[in-house]
Amino acid sequence: MTAEAYAKLHSTLAPQDFGRVAVLYGGKSAEREVSLKSGAAVIEALTGAGVDVVAIDVGDDLLDRLQSEKIDRAFIILHGRGGEDGSMQGLLECLGIPYTGSGILASALAMDKLRTKQVWQSLGISTPRHAVLASEADCISASAELGFPLIVKPAHEGSSIGMAKVTSVEELIAAWKDAARYDSQVLVEQWIKGPEFTVAVLRDQVLPPIALGTPHTFYDYDAKYLASDTQYRIPCGLDAAKEQELIDLTARACEAIGIAGWGRVDVMQDEQGRFWLLEVNTAPGMTDHSLVPMAARAAGLDFQQLVLAILAASVEARG
Repeated sequence: MTAEAYAKLHSTLAPQDFGRVAVLYGGKSAEREVSLKSGAAVIEALTGAGVDVVAIDVGDDLLDRLQSEKIDRAFIILHGRGGEDGSMQGLLECLGIPYTGSGILASALAMDKLRTKQVWQSLGISTPRHAVLASEADCISASAELGFPLIVKPAHEGSSIGMAKVTSVEELIAAWKDAARYDSQVLVEQWIKGPEFTVAVLRDQVLPPIALGTPHTFYDYDAKYLASDTQYRIPCGLDAAKEQELIDLTARACEAIGIAGWGRVDVMQDEQGRFWLLEVNTAPGMTDHSLVPMAARAAGLDFQQLVLAILAASVEARG
């Protein structure tokens, strides 16, 4: 990362420039517990920096809280539906409250794994072959078309919730039924065998990629948030040309979706060295196991500097 790019990551604003900041966390999605941890870390960092913070565990009284607390700006650290899918962004737009992260369209699009893939495919950006499952017959036809192994995932969930690797039609049907408990739309994707990478973006800059390793079947919920044996490599182990290819691919993928402020892209590399985009997160985790803070540290930002940079991007984007 060049000195100029590094300088762009930092906030030069004073704490009072942000006004009264509502940290929106918790919520009602399947990722509530992760969001509570992320929110607590963000609240501590902003408070320690001298920012005027109002912590709001998002519930039915949200509108009243936002109006009664005289909020100037919102830091969205809600994960999943209700926070990452454009609905919270739409409410804040209606209220005239600037907020962190991507806008309505990009948030809604990124939360929908199917439509994200369709956008990438339309631009010739590689993403694994897939099918939509709505019946046992779909499972049978998808297995014939895609082969095994496959990965099943709810189309509108994060944190690997409801995901499963399958190697037979029977396992596929069972995994589809399980994923359908979380979402009415379920995807099945071609399994990409090879290393996994995650790449964070912050203020239009791509941070150092992270290579992930886990003894689990894949980078599931336990590996992300609970396990102590998950491996993270920075530098990621790619040669210079391949790492630059990954960085350029991430930038292109985010531009296609309209990502703003910050985000994180998950990528697989197959045995032939080709990269495959999986998904993009517009409000990634900020827990002690989370990946964006790791990437930021590799770029020279501590956690408090990272949080202030995310907040500063909302000033640049929305005043």
